[in-house]
Amino acid sequence: MSAPKKVVLAYSGGLDTSIILKWLQTTYGCEVVTFTADLGQGEELEPARAKAEMMGASAIYIEDLREEFVRDFVFPMFRANAVYEGLYLLGTSIARPLISKRLIEIAAETGADAVAHGATGKGNDQVRFELSAYALNPEIKVIAPWREWDLTSRTKLIDFAEKNQIPIARDKRGEAPFSVDANLLHTSSEGKVLEDPAIEAPDYVYQRTVDPEKAPDTPEYVELSFERGDAVAINGEALSPAALLTRLNEIGGRHGVGRLDLVEGRFVGMKSRGIYETPGGTILLEAHRGIEQITLDRGAAHLKDELMPRYAELIYNGFWFSPEREMLQALIDKSQEHVTGTVRLKLYKGSVRTVGRWSEHSLYSESHVTFEEDAGAYDQKDAQGFIKLNALRLRLIAMRKRRLGG
Repeated sequence: MSAPKKVVLAYSGGLDTSIILKWLQTTYGCEVVTFTADLGQGEELEPARAKAEMMGASAIYIEDLREEFVRDFVFPMFRANAVYEGLYLLGTSIARPLISKRLIEIAAETGADAVAHGATGKGNDQVRFELSAYALNPEIKVIAPWREWDLTSRTKLIDFAEKNQIPIARDKRGEAPFSVDANLLHTSSEGKVLEDPAIEAPDYVYQRTVDPEKAPDTPEYVELSFERGDAVAINGEALSPAALLTRLNEIGGRHGVGRLDLVEGRFVGMKSRGIYETPGGTILLEAHRGIEQITLDRGAAHLKDELMPRYAELIYNGFWFSPEREMLQALIDKSQEHVTGTVRLKLYKGSVRTVGRWSEHSLYSESHVTFEEDAGAYDQKDAQGFIKLNALRLRLIAMRKRRLGG
């Protein structure tokens, strides 16, 4: 790869990406444009601007993408009820395509010929960033310093920072107890004290949720309203996508909802242990399944459930911008045309359960399922022929077995 002239760097303002900024400048002699996304990680981002200015970034982008993140990425994913390996709500995975999208757009706006990220060569994020980048601009150069440089230890990183007068926060001089990725959907903690999957994670790892054992002794009821598969209101109050997820995080967090300790299979081949907190997303998933129970036809619901693991794996592996993900999304979105109504949820000591649901689009017919007199809504005699036809092939197999003595 020829040396880039201008690079757009996904920049957090932390030690690692600050070192990457300087490394790009010194290694390639190129201009560096920084891009910092506010995805609801809960950190003050203006210090990133000051640090990028101090280090000579040629242009600085700091953008609030919370609404776009939830509206165009989180909500479409939740229409599918997507979970990876049966448990993980894909909080880190779903943020990467949006960051990549803006990296590529800013590269076009600034005339940059390359983008760079701070993901390591062992993880999934390098794959997600780069697959998205190439899908959006097949000619773009992607620089992944962790795969190129010789700064292979914390000591070497600190030495490089000191040599190049990069400010180092006091708590960054020692080994971090674990690494954290956060956005409006979740927090993810990995590494160091969490690397032994046999040992329970210490309580200080959790940042968004109270210990369920210390949660309120009184349950809280919440009503979540949907239109065409997307949540639009809490307890009757209409909210924007980001405001709604923020509110659900607050509600779920105080009841200890959404904690997950998972050993997952990374796309690159190894297994890793992560501690996830997804309070609002856990409520949202339970509620969405609750409203689908009465508004989605059985055939459509079962097909969705068959396709969901494939859809979730595509997102986990970084294929958000692939044609197959877009095809599945079209099918999923079609299924949501009547997923409109309200779900009542009960939150208590780390759990969230659907306890009521209603909709003008409901397929639930009390007159058909009642144990009382149904006034002719359903003729039970019809079931006899239905059973006989479905049993025919089973009876023929049984007769063959008897005939052949098998």
